[in-house]
Amino acid sequence: MLPDPDGDVCMRDIKGAIFDLDGTLFDSMKMWNSIAEDYLKSRGIKPDEDVREAVRAMSIQQVCEHFCSAYGLTLSQEDIAAGINEMVEDFYFHRVTLKDGAAEALKRLKSRGVKMCVATATDRYLVEAGLRRTGISEYFDRIFTCTEAGAGKDEPDIFLQALNSLGTDIKETVVFEDALYAVRTAKAAGFPVAAFYDESARHQQDELRKLADWYFTSFTEWNDCY
Repeated sequence: MLPDPDGDVCMRDIKGAIFDLDGTLFDSMKMWNSIAEDYLKSRGIKPDEDVREAVRAMSIQQVCEHFCSAYGLTLSQEDIAAGINEMVEDFYFHRVTLKDGAAEALKRLKSRGVKMCVATATDRYLVEAGLRRTGISEYFDRIFTCTEAGAGKDEPDIFLQALNSLGTDIKETVVFEDALYAVRTAKAAGFPVAAFYDESARHQQDELRKLADWYFTSFTEWNDCY
């Protein structure tokens, strides 16, 4: 954990909180990292060893095109996309879980009157299903998605829209994130940022520690401090 930054807001005094979901509150990155190979296996196809890296930065349309060209799938791209989406939906509706300590952290923030919202790259209907399943919907005033914001988290749009909705000062509004690129964007926009460990970004932890205002290995650690 990093100490409260000198001269800036103390974590105990924040007025607003903008939460990422996947990898931060939700223990879901394993699903996203393996979805491509899991889909191929469901079709009786052995994935290449580098399939995760090959599709990491692809859109769903690009993934479908790649599967057709690289693996000879004869299904339409629409059918491939539907099959992948069905697997993702099953996860959010029936299997997604919270990171350790996340529910307690949200409860504590709410008890202090902190305004909270979600900012995520995941589609709204999946987010809503995941929030219902994990029982944390009540903590958030609004949900913001990258699709609806019109930009990914490599741009500050979603964070600024969330800030406007909360109505809090940017210096008293903490962004909770696990992804290095999103932490970098939020910091550049002027937000204090609390970074959290996720196994999917284990090789970026040194950079996250240097860039974020606070760094935590888990919400359990956060709860012990605040």
